[in-house]
Amino acid sequence: MTVFDSEMHALTIIFLIIELMMFGVQLWCYYVWPDDKGRLWYLILLLLLIIYNLTGGLFPDENISLIPFHIQNIIAYGSGFLMASYFPYYFYKAFNLESLRFTAIYGVPLFVLLPFVVFFVIIYSYTKDLDFSINYGLIIPFLYSLFILWSILWAIRKYIKQNQASSYPLKKTEMVLVYFAVFPWVCLAVFAYFNISQWIEVLFTNLGFVIITILFLMRSGKDERKQKERLIVRDELLEKQREDFKHNCYDYKLTKRECEIAELLCVGMTYRQIGEMLYITEKTVDSHVQKIFSKTGVNKKIDLQGTLGFVTRVN
Repeated sequence: MTVFDSEMHALTIIFLIIELMMFGVQLWCYYVWPDDKGRLWYLILLLLLIIYNLTGGLFPDENISLIPFHIQNIIAYGSGFLMASYFPYYFYKAFNLESLRFTAIYGVPLFVLLPFVVFFVIIYSYTKDLDFSINYGLIIPFLYSLFILWSILWAIRKYIKQNQASSYPLKKTEMVLVYFAVFPWVCLAVFAYFNISQWIEVLFTNLGFVIITILFLMRSGKDERKQKERLIVRDELLEKQREDFKHNCYDYKLTKRECEIAELLCVGMTYRQIGEMLYITEKTVDSHVQKIFSKTGVNKKIDLQGTLGFVTRVN
């Protein structure tokens, strides 16, 4: 069932709406935390999928007179090629699968994108014979897509072997999910060759994306959980260090004011900054610092840090 007097199937519209909503949410999350590179790679994947569903659903359509019919076909097939080409790079960057680097950076442009340019951009633009481009232009990309599928699974298996269960608990489950996520895109060339209906193509390829989303959410949840665990440990260490610092100050018979100044001095603040924070003059700060040095038997800030057990940084 098509909608809006176009070639776009209703199922495509449904997936587009879901994906646009997800893109907005994930874009906001990335804006809040731009250091999350995994989310960036996922956003690119999601954007390419939206473009693929949009162009693949609308094109080719003879009623769209502004864009020549053969250009519509090039755009529609190009979005599919681009989407499929990004998968190896996504797994290489998002999952840190270094063994996929050559496949993602060199193999895909040579064996997937180049055949598209030759057969669908150059030859098809000249001959206007789409069947010829499909029959011969999809052979190498399809064979290489099988190699990509094997490469991704092999890379994940290798990664799992190098990382114990404590750091990579998903193991075989994630391998199976990866297989089913990539497999529909391997079939993309088959869909194009046999001119499969749009709703079947959209259903299969977007199901692969749903699996990728599950993988992304599991990976993000795991990373966030580990980050929170690190923060908890860090806070506990900082709290213990503060207690040790205060205990050492009392051992050296520092007054409450001297303890405050000693801590600010160990942090790295200047006499002027300490004075402004405590509403006292630099001369008063200097007087307190001399007393602190006298009581602790040191004459340098770095020695004071060691004597009082002050740690400047906790990872």
